[in-house]
Amino acid sequence: MDDLFTQATPGSVVAGTVCLDELVAMGVTDVVCCPGSRSAPLAYAAARLEAHGRVRLHMRLDERAAGFLALGMAKATGRAVAVITTSGTAVANLAPAMAEARYAQAPLIALTADRPATLVGTGANQTADQVGIFGGIPLDQVRISSTDAPPDAWRAGIRRAVVTCEGRLTRRPGPVHVNVELTPPLLGEPGRISAGVPFRVDPVPPPRARLLDPGPRTVVVAGDLPPEQGRAWAEEAERARIPLLAEPSSNARRGGAAVSTYRHLLPSMASMIERVVVVGRPTLSRSVTSLLSRKDAEIIAVAAGGQWPDPGWSVSTVVESIGLGLGDPSWMALWASADRGLRARMDRAQTWSGELVASTVLGALTDADHLFLGASNTVRDADLAPIAARPPMVYANRGLAGIDGTIATACGVALGSGAPTTALIGDLTALHDIGSLARPALETGADLTVVVADDNGGSLFSTLEYGAPRGQIGELADWFERLFAVPMAVDLEQVVRGFGVPVTTVTDADGLATALARPGAGMRVVRAVLDRSSRAADEKRLAAWGREAAREAMTEGR
Repeated sequence: MDDLFTQATPGSVVAGTVCLDELVAMGVTDVVCCPGSRSAPLAYAAARLEAHGRVRLHMRLDERAAGFLALGMAKATGRAVAVITTSGTAVANLAPAMAEARYAQAPLIALTADRPATLVGTGANQTADQVGIFGGIPLDQVRISSTDAPPDAWRAGIRRAVVTCEGRLTRRPGPVHVNVELTPPLLGEPGRISAGVPFRVDPVPPPRARLLDPGPRTVVVAGDLPPEQGRAWAEEAERARIPLLAEPSSNARRGGAAVSTYRHLLPSMASMIERVVVVGRPTLSRSVTSLLSRKDAEIIAVAAGGQWPDPGWSVSTVVESIGLGLGDPSWMALWASADRGLRARMDRAQTWSGELVASTVLGALTDADHLFLGASNTVRDADLAPIAARPPMVYANRGLAGIDGTIATACGVALGSGAPTTALIGDLTALHDIGSLARPALETGADLTVVVADDNGGSLFSTLEYGAPRGQIGELADWFERLFAVPMAVDLEQVVRGFGVPVTTVTDADGLATALARPGAGMRVVRAVLDRSSRAADEKRLAAWGREAAREAMTEGR
């Protein structure tokens, strides 16, 4: 141990130092922190460690944004990231990020400062019952008190938190809550601290893959996956010549097996499918949910860490690893033909739309870039883009598919990866997290381009039953704009500039491509202005073209 700490002070300062030191010893490289009084021992400890080059500290003002920033870094690095808050409502603000981390299986640690337990229920300032504040969301909860245990106990708690959070023994990462009760004095030098007993975790050996027998007409459905897993599945499907129906954040939307327009082909072609292999967590379309609800097809779920998707209660086999046998070339050719037919129709009728925005963004990126997709229409528009030869690494908050913290998460991906990152989001998503454009002046900025598809409202709902015309749903249609679209009386350009962030507005694909081609560093926003009035009609037209393309491919294949 070096002379990092010199003057001895008991209690909370030591507890904060030990907690941060052990996090770093366990491999944590990034810590996010919000200013607060009760959390001062944790914040000072993180700052000392950063000064000695042992960790990166990121300060943010808003706890909700801080939680999602940490989530983005956890997604990009695959390592646990801790977010430090003071007590009270600051802790509750982490709930959305913790919930997303649970269902996205992302390693996020909420390191929350607390008042002593003896003050809970007394009316003491900024004191709440923080134990269990996240309900059943965390995989585990660790309680640390600066007054009732030796430092070895604190280290043991942090070790357990990181091992659980990263899924080192379960292959199932997720959020963990570490609640640290701190008693004054909260300021001082911690003195020398011991490293504690040696500690290691033997890795879990990878499972042996079961080889899937060839024969039945099989498709692979790929939902949200980390980049390395998605790429591996794309290669496996291409090797086996099995159609791959891959969502954008699966990172499997690449290679010769990927079907770019599967969403609109499935309603006509699903009945021919005899077996489905599901990897990741599909969430984007009702046609996929319908496929996974089939009782007359074999549904095989590939489960990592003991969890698997089964929205239609139809999974018949669960495996931890599987290999694909060679499929029938004519089956792959049928899907490829239908995909080409629908793609040709889309290309001939291409207009300035959300789908063209997504295609233009993806076309401007390579495998050296990172892309973060917002919820609602933007991720679904990307799900219709052509298959790129060198697609970027793609991330999205598909655990619970909310619009919370989208800009903050994208910032986290940029900071965690150290790579140029682009976020494609809608205007309501941007406004929901607009405060994450605010960067403290002393903090390192993210190399992030935020493309906002601005159609002045929530156009996704217009493609659902709520957007049906008056002739179908009566007077309920009159409330669509107010209850679902929610157009905003906000000048997005002025708001963005108010944060000191440069913004460019474009109104066509050429303008967007030009804006994206300009070299830039730091944060910038590109606003793509769209008209959502034809969104529902466009969706119906795509569905009709999908039926036509599928019918033509099946006729040719006979």
